[in-house]
Amino acid sequence: MSKKSGIVDLSRRAILRGAAAAGAAAIAGQAVAQTAVDELISAPRRGNWDDQFDAQASRATASVVSNTPMLSGSNLFNFQEAIQNYQAIVSNGGWPQVTPAVKLKIGVVDPSVQQLRQRLMISGDLDRGAGMSNSFDTYVDGAVKRFQARHGLPEDGVLGEFTLKALNVSADTRLMQLNVNLQRLQDMMSKQLENRYIVVNIPAAYVEAVEGDRVALRNTAIVGRDSRPSPLVDSKVSDIILNPYWTAPRSIVEKDIVPLMRKDPTYLSRNNIRLIDGKGSEVSPESIDWFAPKAPNLMFRQDPGKINAMSSTKINFPSPEAVYMHDTPTQGLFNKLMRFESSGCVRVQNVRDLIVWVLKNTPGWNRQEIERVIASRVNTPIKVTDEVGVHWVYLTAWSAKDGVVQFRDDIYGKDGNAQLALQTNIGVEQVSGSVEDDILPQ
Repeated sequence: MSKKSGIVDLSRRAILRGAAAAGAAAIAGQAVAQTAVDELISAPRRGNWDDQFDAQASRATASVVSNTPMLSGSNLFNFQEAIQNYQAIVSNGGWPQVTPAVKLKIGVVDPSVQQLRQRLMISGDLDRGAGMSNSFDTYVDGAVKRFQARHGLPEDGVLGEFTLKALNVSADTRLMQLNVNLQRLQDMMSKQLENRYIVVNIPAAYVEAVEGDRVALRNTAIVGRDSRPSPLVDSKVSDIILNPYWTAPRSIVEKDIVPLMRKDPTYLSRNNIRLIDGKGSEVSPESIDWFAPKAPNLMFRQDPGKINAMSSTKINFPSPEAVYMHDTPTQGLFNKLMRFESSGCVRVQNVRDLIVWVLKNTPGWNRQEIERVIASRVNTPIKVTDEVGVHWVYLTAWSAKDGVVQFRDDIYGKDGNAQLALQTNIGVEQVSGSVEDDILPQ
């Protein structure tokens, strides 16, 4: 090796050593800087209250979520503890009403923010160390989001109409609600629950799949409107139907389909609805007099497919009301706040995840096979081989996590206080009819 090349190699090693040292120093510097920032953020006193910033505020709602099922026996203790806490709140005069003159959200400075802070501190959503101020800072933002998560509201940190109304339900009304729902939970817990079961909490409009006293899945749902409520159910899954047919009830045929055919003779063909006679033969819609006084005495059956009223899936179980759970082609409905729009049956968002869980012990039905059959558009019933319970319950208050109490609207007016039905039926079309009226193809 020449002297020149040796000098070059030595220089490269020196540069690399220098870069490594500089990198280590930079990392150490970043760590020290981050520690200094953390210490500053964590300091109990740091300037004016108007400048408060909580780096943990965005994580506040995560503390509300629990893997403990709604119907777990451990919730009885949480419930009783919550009742004691609310009794103490009521004994101390409850909480103040929040009456802002402006819409409260992060960055707003208004005297009513002090009312809001006090309200949230009393209910345990805002740490008392956040202090009193007119400033809607990130501490308040995180507390409002936590409150919204506990009440099934959009977690946007803004005091809109629904959040404000929920905040202003009095403490003694909430205490009454807890007592009513404790009795409901005790009645439910007197029954033997399966190791695997599906629970639909109707007021919360969501589904839990439970296994071994742990929540395996949670799914958003659409449940019955006040005029066609979803019933209480205790049953077991009998079968899953992939690519189900939808057969229109006679009431829908008479009230809806016949008038639609008079206006638009292509309605049946556009929606893949076939007419079947008593012998199982298909009848042409063109052969029917749609202006006759009586609707034709035929079966109106919709083929499986994307536009089928139940879309990909139907979950069957015995019940006196003949209700069931199903998929829907109108997935946008799950984004709505008020999901009380069905005629008794329950639509389930991401229902394929749920049926994969239901069928996991049924041989031959893994996710790949389920998806293959759905893609085939072939009607396929599947008998469920193991025991999976189905429980539709009515709980407007529960506590699945220590120190966290969940409240929902009393959508069917069962709790005995009109104030608890604040959001019921706002923007919900009131329609009466059979349990399948809500899935009439459009």
